[in-house]
Parts: sequence; structure tokens; C-alpha cells
Amino acid sequence: MSERTGIFAGEDPFEIARSWLAEAEKSEPNDPNAIALSTVDADGMPNSRMVLLKDIEDAAFVFYTNYGSAKAQELDGAGKASFVMHWKSLRRQIRVRGHVMREEGPQADAYFESRSLKSKLGAWASEQSQPLNSRTELIAKVAKMTAAHGTHPKRPPFWGGYRLIPAEIEFWADGAFRLHDRFRWTREAPEKQWEIQRLNP
Repeated sequence: MSERTGIFAGEDPFEIARSWLAEAEKSEPNDPNAIALSTVDADGMPNSRMVLLKDIEDAAFVFYTNYGSAKAQELDGAGKASFVMHWKSLRRQIRVRGHVMREEGPQADAYFESRSLKSKLGAWASEQSQPLNSRTELIAKVAKMTAAHGTHPKRPPFWGGYRLIPAEIEFWADGAFRLHDRFRWTREAPEKQWEIQRLNP
């Protein structure tokens, strides 16, 4: 794959992804780590929403959510998901598809501890994706959670992370005359070797 030069060079897609994200952090005005996460429900109906990617590990991508949310129920039900990261400032995107598993151990505790107090209390107060009568009701619940948990709330048992282990990663960059550059990395299992193909735009 000598053709994979410049921003596409490298033998580790996770390292390439980290490099692209680090570059985007210098140019994107808001949330360079935002991903459009897609799942399917029990009927196969697709669902998408924006989520913040919190870590790119050596073999997985990690994000966090409320386990009672629609996304979590769909992630647990299907065991699979996909996402796309798109940076207008760089004219690049990364597409990922694969299997998911929960991250609800020490790593989730450490990430929760790193969040702001307001974010921690918000996690305790919000019954994510469930109907809400009014914002006043939500604010009142935040006050109740503040009284109950104080200034050092622990991670709620219903809140934690997901690790997406990719079977496919595609790196895309804008090209002149809409002749974009696309490289798709695929592998059957984490212990297998990656296969890399250039795709037509």
C-alpha cells in the first residue's frame, strides 16, 4: 500500500484516527470529538444522534451514556453500531462499524470523576430519553440529587461507557473535482490482520 502516503500513512488505524482528531482539535470551533452514532431498534428501525467520543484506545473507540437511554437499549439489543466523525475544517471524515460492549468498571468510574460537578449531578437527575413534563421538573430533580449526593457524587449504576470494537474503519478526505480519497480497513476479528482497500469516491 505504498499509495497510502501523507495523512493516510501508517499501519495502525487507531493511531491515524488519533492523529486526525488531534489535528481537528486545532481547527474545529466546537466539539471536534463529536460523532454521529447510529443504532437499530428491535424492529430494525435505524436511529442516529450526536455523541462525544471520549477515548481512542489501541483497539476500540469509547463513549459514555445513560444505560436507560434509547441508544443504550439499542446498543445492548443489537450488540453492533456505527458512527461517523466529520470535520468541515479539515474536509475529512472517519466512518466506523463494529461490535459494542459495555465499559462499566474502573475506567468508567475514572471518566465520571473527571466530569464537572454539574455534569455529574445532571447524569443522576436525567432519565435520558424518557418523557419529561417540564424543565422545571428536571431542575427540581437536579436540586434533589444535589442534596442527596453532595459535591462528590459517585458514578450512577445506570450510567457508564460503551466500547466499539471495529470490524471496519474508513478514512475519507476531500479531493479535487469530487475525486475524494477513501481507504477502508477491515478485519474479521481483533486478533486478525487488517485488510486495506482504496475505494472509488
